[in-house]
Order: sequence, then structure tokens, then C-alpha cells
Amino acid sequence: MKNIQNHKVVCFGEVLWDILPSGAVPGGAPMNVAYHLHKQNLDPAIITSVGNDKKGKELFDIFSGYGICTNFFQIDDQHETGKVYGKQNENKDMVYDIVKPVAWDYIKWENDFQDLVSHAEYFVFGSLAARSLQSKNTLLQLLECAKIKALDINLRPPHFNREIIEELLSKANFLKLNQEELELISGWFSKYTDLNDRAKLIRDKFHIQNMVVTRGGAGAVLFYNGKEFTHNGYKVNVVDTVGSGDAFLSGLIGKLMTHADPAKALDFASRLGAFIATKKGACPDYKMEDIETCVFE
Repeated sequence: MKNIQNHKVVCFGEVLWDILPSGAVPGGAPMNVAYHLHKQNLDPAIITSVGNDKKGKELFDIFSGYGICTNFFQIDDQHETGKVYGKQNENKDMVYDIVKPVAWDYIKWENDFQDLVSHAEYFVFGSLAARSLQSKNTLLQLLECAKIKALDINLRPPHFNREIIEELLSKANFLKLNQEELELISGWFSKYTDLNDRAKLIRDKFHIQNMVVTRGGAGAVLFYNGKEFTHNGYKVNVVDTVGSGDAFLSGLIGKLMTHADPAKALDFASRLGAFIATKKGACPDYKMEDIETCVFE
């Protein structure tokens, strides 16, 4: 029996190596979110699977070294640790080749998971981990016992389809997606062109209470407890955008968990996401005071 602590946030899904032009760095949205939550002195846990190989051991050791709970890292003897090959396009956005199948496609249900997730305030999951039947079935079982089910849409062709996305949306009560993803998904059901109309359609259709739409350098819009909050973003010299959306989500969740004013939570999330875009990789070393003291344009 694993030692189950009262982790306020549990992240589920892919952990992997981002193999970038600058080198290989740990990655995967659930891992990135957990890393930045840990930086906020929260105590996240990650449910995932790595291969019984050198790269898997390195991920395990890295996150153990950070002090992040690795009790729920499964070791897969059959499949290798996840890898993603990434490169920048002409807009400095990253494009990815996500290797399949890998260990995080085969996350198995464990009885300890129920206590872990049912005691957490937030359960953070993405759409990418639902690309395989094994991990998807485990995810659906976890969603039955989760409180706030925070879905981070991550549409990476060909690793998604409409049926899976609609099923996950129907389970979520907190949604984060970017403007392009909102346009694609809302386009399945309407010809709306206004962001607010698109967002309301998704919230109403899938009964999602709270939702945030990121707009890259143009900021973000948060729909929270029936109110709308807009942030115009911070202008920075972008090094790469790897993990900046994950950092944004962790900042937003971290502040909302402490009952911060939603506008202030959105501002902090925007600062954190912008700060990470000025660094290489998704999980650079930093201190929280770096975010507070950073001067943006």
C-alpha cells in the first residue's frame, strides 16, 4: 500500500522527454503543471507510467529530486518511456512528433488511486492521454471520483478525434483551451465567430461551469462563477513557448485554490506563462519571487 498523502492536486497523463533542437528536456503537460504547482509550494501528485529503461529512471530521479511525489509513477516493462520530437515553426510556435505507443499509453488502474483523487481538490487531465484505450479507461474511472475535473485540451493531430473530445468535455467542470482549439471544437456545432459566443456554446452544451481561453500573446479570457475576466497578456522576448500554457494553467489553479480574486489569479497566471516563454524548456529553474519581480513590457 502506497503512502497516500492529502495531495490537493493530482495530474494524470503523459510524462516524457521533449527532444528539442536545444537538447532533451523533461516534458508532458501533466508533469509541467505539477512542476509549476510545486513551485507555488503546493503538493501535487502525478499518475503516469514510464518505461523500465534509462530515460524512465532519469525522469523518476529528476522529479524525485525536485521533491515532487513520484509514488504513482508506474514502471512499464513492455513499452519505452515517452518521447516527443519538437521544432519551432516560422512563428516560433512548437510543432511536435509524438511517439506512439509508449508507457503512458498504458496507465493501469490501481486501487490507491481512488483515495488519492477523491481527496484532491483538483484533478488535472488532458485529451492526449485518452489516445489509447488502456489509459483512457483508467482516466474515465478516475473522473468518477474526482471533484474539480480540470480538462486541458491538447489537440495534436492525429492523436485525437471528435468522439473522444466530446466524451471528455462531458466529464469536465473546468476547461482550459486555446483560441484555435475553441474555434475548431465550437465549429463542430455552430458557425459562431465571436469568442464569447463560442465559449458560451461549449459551456452550455457540456455543462462546464468554469472555463479559460488562452490567446497566445493577446492574453486570455476567464469565465468563472458566471463572470468574465479578460487579460491582455504580457509582451516578452519569446525563447520558446514549450510549457508556457501549462505554467499558465498551474498559476491559475494555484491562485484559485487559495480563493484569490479571479482577476488577480488570471494576472498571475499570465505573468507565469509569459515568464516561462522567456526560458528554454517547460520546466526551468526559478523562484516565485522571480515572477513577482520580473519586469514585462
